[in-house]
Amino acid sequence: MTADVDSERPGARPDRGAGEVSGGYELFRDDWGIPHLRAADALTLARAQGHATALDRAWQLETERHRVLGTSASHLGAEAVDWDRFVRRARIADTARRCFDRLAPETAAWVTAYVDGVNEGLAEGAGQAPEFAAVGLAPGRWEPWIPLGVWLSTHILFAGFPTKLWREEVARRLGEDRMTLFATDGPGTAGSNGWLLTGARTATGAPLLAGDPHRFIEDPGVYQQIRLACPEFDVVGLAVPGIPGIAHFGHTGHVAWAITNAMADYQDLYRERLRRTLDGGVEALGPDGWYRAHAHTETIEVAGAEPEQVEVIETDRGPVIIGGDPGAGETISLRYPPRVTGELGFDALPALLRARTVADVDTALDRWVEPVNVVLAADTAGSTLHRVAGHVPVRPYANRLRVVPAEDPAYAWREGETVPLPRTEVDGPAGIAVMANERGLAAPLGVEFAPQHRARRIRELLGTDTDWTPDAQAAVHTDSLLASSRPLLSLLAWAPCLGPAAERLRDRLLRWDRHMDADSTDATLYARLRTDVVHRLAAHPALKSVTGADDPWRSAVYPALFRPWLAAVPRIGYALESLLTVGLLPYEDRLALVAASAEAVAAAADETPPGPWGELHRLSPWQALPYLAPDGVDAQAIRPGVAGDHDCVLSTSSVPGVTDLFARGPAARYVWDLARREDSRWAVPFGASGVPGSAHHRDQTPLWARGALAPVVTDWNLLHRTTPHRTTPHRTLHRPEENPAMTVAPEPVAPALRPAVHEQKVEGFGTVRLVPVDPAADAELLHGWVTEERARFWGMADHTREQVREIYEFVDSLPTHHAYLALRDGVPAALFQTYEPDADPVGECYDVQPGDFGIHLLIAPAEGEGAVKGYTEALLTAFIAYVFSDPAHLRVVVEPDARNEKALARMVRVGFELGPEIKKPEKTARLAFLTRAALGLV
Repeated sequence: MTADVDSERPGARPDRGAGEVSGGYELFRDDWGIPHLRAADALTLARAQGHATALDRAWQLETERHRVLGTSASHLGAEAVDWDRFVRRARIADTARRCFDRLAPETAAWVTAYVDGVNEGLAEGAGQAPEFAAVGLAPGRWEPWIPLGVWLSTHILFAGFPTKLWREEVARRLGEDRMTLFATDGPGTAGSNGWLLTGARTATGAPLLAGDPHRFIEDPGVYQQIRLACPEFDVVGLAVPGIPGIAHFGHTGHVAWAITNAMADYQDLYRERLRRTLDGGVEALGPDGWYRAHAHTETIEVAGAEPEQVEVIETDRGPVIIGGDPGAGETISLRYPPRVTGELGFDALPALLRARTVADVDTALDRWVEPVNVVLAADTAGSTLHRVAGHVPVRPYANRLRVVPAEDPAYAWREGETVPLPRTEVDGPAGIAVMANERGLAAPLGVEFAPQHRARRIRELLGTDTDWTPDAQAAVHTDSLLASSRPLLSLLAWAPCLGPAAERLRDRLLRWDRHMDADSTDATLYARLRTDVVHRLAAHPALKSVTGADDPWRSAVYPALFRPWLAAVPRIGYALESLLTVGLLPYEDRLALVAASAEAVAAAADETPPGPWGELHRLSPWQALPYLAPDGVDAQAIRPGVAGDHDCVLSTSSVPGVTDLFARGPAARYVWDLARREDSRWAVPFGASGVPGSAHHRDQTPLWARGALAPVVTDWNLLHRTTPHRTTPHRTLHRPEENPAMTVAPEPVAPALRPAVHEQKVEGFGTVRLVPVDPAADAELLHGWVTEERARFWGMADHTREQVREIYEFVDSLPTHHAYLALRDGVPAALFQTYEPDADPVGECYDVQPGDFGIHLLIAPAEGEGAVKGYTEALLTAFIAYVFSDPAHLRVVVEPDARNEKALARMVRVGFELGPEIKKPEKTARLAFLTRAALGLV
C-alpha cells in the first residue's frame, strides 16, 4: 500500500485496466461470467445485487415471483394450476407480507434496496431472455416482501410434510405397526453433503469447509455464484436468485459457513372438521367448539383455459391445503412456523455478511427460522462450529408422525416454546465433521433421516489423509461407491438354482467394485437388476394394498402436487435396502424374488448388453418452459450423463424402479479455504447466466459433469469490466455497451450527495466522508488544488482544467487505482487516491509484499487558513481506517518526494516507518510503511 501527503500525482499511467468505478457500484465479472459487485455501502450493494441478478436471471426471477403469487398458470397454462392452487391455499404471499412487516427496520431497508435493484434491471434482463416472448409475458413489479415469499415458496416442502400423508395411507392399508416401513431412515432423495476439516487435517494448517447441496436441479440454477463487497464486508458465496445476501454458503475472508437440511420435523398436518354457515361462511371445530374460520375465494387465471376458482380457508391451526369443501371428504390444514410467528429469519442475513468469526455466525443464526439446517462454520483463527439452526415447535411426538385431530387440545403447539437446538464442538483429535442429512446432530428433531452411507463414506475418505488441499476435495465430491447395494448383492450371492446366464450375472456383479461410475457397464447391470426387484416387490401380495389400483396417488383425496411423496413404486425403490432386510417378506421369499430378477435381467442382457451407466444416467433438470436450445447445440451436452446415484456421496438421484435419469443432484459444489480465500473453489451445473444461448449459460456444465471446480477469483485486477457507467444509488442502472441510447453521461452529482465508501466521526474534528471523484463535476475544484504552489510535489502545476479532468477520467477507468474526495462535515477537505503497487510503476522500484496498498493524499488549501491543530493527522486517521477495513490490506506504503520534509514528518508522527529512497523518472521518493500490526490490528 502507498500513501503520499502533499505529494505529486502518481507517475506514469499503469498498463492495466479492466474495471469500472461508478458513483453507485462497480460490476465486474470473472472468466466464468460470475458477478463481483463492489459498492460504497451495504444498501447500495443490495440494490446492485438485485440489479445484477435481474440482468442475469430475469426469467427465473419472474418465474419465482409468479410462483409466490400463485399466478404461474396465467402464462404457463394448466400444468401450473396445481402449484397456484396450493400456494394460494397455503397463504404464502400473505405470510411473506406478515414476516416482512416484522423485520428489523434496517433489514427491511436492505431487502427493499435489493428489490429496487431488481425492478431497475428487469426490463433490460427480460429483453435478453427469449422465454418472455415465447409466452407473451411482460416483467411485473416486485414488492419489498417478494423475496420473503420466494424463500417460503422455495422451502415450504423442504420438511416433507406430505410424508405424513403417506404414513397415514401405509398405516391404514398395512397396519399401524408398518407406518414407517418405507423409511430408508429417511427420504432416499435427500443428498446434501458438507464436511469440515480442522487445521490438523489440511496442508496449510487452516480449516477447509466443503460440500454440495443436492436439490432438485433447475435451469437456471437454484444457486448463483456471486461476490458482494463494500467497506463493511467482502463476501463470496452462493446466493439464491431473488434473495438478498448469501444465506447458505459463504466466505467473508475471515469466516466461512455451509449448511445441509437437518431433516427436522417442524410442520404439522391437522384433520379439520368444517361446516358451511347460512350466509355462505365456514366454521371449524376447535378444542373449544365451533367458531368462524377465515374464508375467501380467489381466481386463478389459466392460459388457454377457463379461470379456476379456489376457496382459501384458514382455521386456528393454519391454512387448509387439502379438501376444504365442508362436509365433503378429508380436510387437512397445515401449521408451519412462519405463519404462526411472523418470523422467517431474514434478520440473520445481513449479520452473516458482516461476520468475522465463528461466534458472529453462531449469533447471527440464533435468529434463523426456515428451513431448519445443520450448519458447519470455521474461521481463520481455527475456531469451528457444528450446530442446528431454525425453529422447531414444542408439541407431541405424534404430530411428527401423522395427521392429528384439530379439535383435540393434546396436539396443540406449546405457545412460544421451541425445542432446544443441538450444537457440538468439532472433534479436535479427528479433525473432521460431516453433515449429510443423516441421523446425527439433529436426531432429536426429526423422524426420518437419510441413511448413514454418505456420512460414513465421507468420514472414511477424509480419514485417509492429514494434508488435504482444496483441489483434493474433488475426490470426495465425486465418490460413487453405492453402499446401499450390499443387501441386494448379498441376496444375489445366496440365490438358489440360478441358470447359466444368471450365474454369469451373479459372478460379474459380485466382482463389481460397487461404484456407479459413468463408464461402468456393471453399474448399468446392477441398476437393471434393482429395477426388476423393485417391480417384483411392488407386485408382491404383501404390498398389493399400497401398490394396486387403489394406489393413494390416484385418489382424488390428495392434490397431484403431492404425488412424489405418495407414489408407491418410488417409495419402494428408495426403501429397497430396508425392505430387503426387514421381515416384511420371509427370507426365502426374498431369495426367490432376487433369483427371479437375476434370471430376467440376465436373459435381457444376452439380447441387449448393458452400455455405460452414464449413457442412461443423465441430468433432467426442472424448467418452467421446455429448453429453448439455440441452433447447433448438442442435446447430449445440455443433458450430460454422469456417475453416482442416490446413496453415493455423488448423490445424483435416479428413481429406482421408475427412471435412470436424475433431476436431483449437486446444485452447486464449493470448497472454502480459510488459509487463502483465493484458493477456494466452486461450480454450478449450468452457468452464471440464465439467458439461453449466452456465453455463460452452460459454460460450467462440462466442469460440473466431471467434478471439477472453478477458482474463486478475489483479485479485482483479474476481473472484467461490464458496466462502464456512473450511477447514484437511486437511479436506474444500465449497460451502455449493449444500449447505445444510454451512453449519455449522467448529470453531475454534488460531492455531499454522493454515496460514501467510508464515513467516520473523528473526535474533535468532525465527520469525514470519502466519496468517489466525479472527473467532470470535480475538475474545476481539483484543478484549483493541484495548480497551487503548495501542491508543487503533486506534479500538475502547469496542467489545464481539461488535462486534470482527463487524468481523473483515466484513473476512473482502472480497477487498481481510485480517487476520492474527502469531505469534512460535507466540505471538500482533501484528495485521496489509492492504488495497488504491483499495478503501478512504483512496484518496479521496491519489493512489493502481499497485502501492500498504496495511497496518495493532497490536503485542500483550507488547511493553511486557520485549520484546527492536527488537521492532516485527523484526516489520515480516517483514511487509514478505510484502508484497513479490508482484511486483505496488510501494509500501507507511501512514497512522497524525498524533499517533502513536511510530509515525511507527518508520516512518522502517524506511525509510519521510513524506508529507502527510490529513483523514479520524475523524482526521487522516500518510501514509508505502516502495518496493521503497528496499529494493533489483527
